[in-house]
Amino acid sequence: MPRAYEPILASRPGRYVEARPVARLLPHFQSVWMSSVSPDHSGPVVVVPDGCFDLLWREGRFTVVGPDIAAATPELRPGSIVLGIRFTPGAAAKWLGQPLAEIIGREVPMAEFWSGTADRVADGIGVASSVGDKLRVLQEFPAAEAPEVEHPRQGATMIFEFPRSDASAEGRKIMALRERLGISERTLRRQCDEFFGYGPKTFARILRFQRFQVLARTNADEGLSPLALRAGYADQAHLTREVQSLCGMTAGEFVRQVAA
Repeated sequence: MPRAYEPILASRPGRYVEARPVARLLPHFQSVWMSSVSPDHSGPVVVVPDGCFDLLWREGRFTVVGPDIAAATPELRPGSIVLGIRFTPGAAAKWLGQPLAEIIGREVPMAEFWSGTADRVADGIGVASSVGDKLRVLQEFPAAEAPEVEHPRQGATMIFEFPRSDASAEGRKIMALRERLGISERTLRRQCDEFFGYGPKTFARILRFQRFQVLARTNADEGLSPLALRAGYADQAHLTREVQSLCGMTAGEFVRQVAA
């Protein structure tokens, strides 16, 4: 059956703006962001996996979005806006209070975690008159609760950043990470499940793809084969399979959209 639409990255049909959250949230959240959809856009957009958890407000709904293993394809109304606040690595579990594996690849109403408070936050965002005011309201309740929430463990940030910065093969990358942390394979697997909701191999795969995306944004003219090797793929064919699997488009089309 032919595809009903051509995949387009979420950053393309509109505008994306990211900023630091208020100071009280910095140990727990790494950014607040706004994504707007252009009035002439129709159809789904492609949101690629990034290993992150976000609290998200869209069209009156307040949800938490778990990391995806493959691209999500939400359909957004023309002219709509999406607001989000992104957890720092390892922080989500402290705020949600349940195993993160249960929300991998899912968008779950925040009412399941914050009960009636989630509805009040959603209503407050909805009546705010400007995007700036909406983002302020989105941060108010977490900022009030932050002093009572345990900070994420330092090892979570190291686990998150290491695969992104290391372009070695997956097995060597995981071994090097274990050596740096001084932990066993079993402990690394347990910590990845606790901090991110899935195991180290899946996590390394997604962060390798993120590394490729960063390289493609500013080095698209190098060609796919050199970019594949720099990102940590075995070769161009390996890159091609992974990009198709993770975001549903060819590697060439992905690079064209990222670099545009």
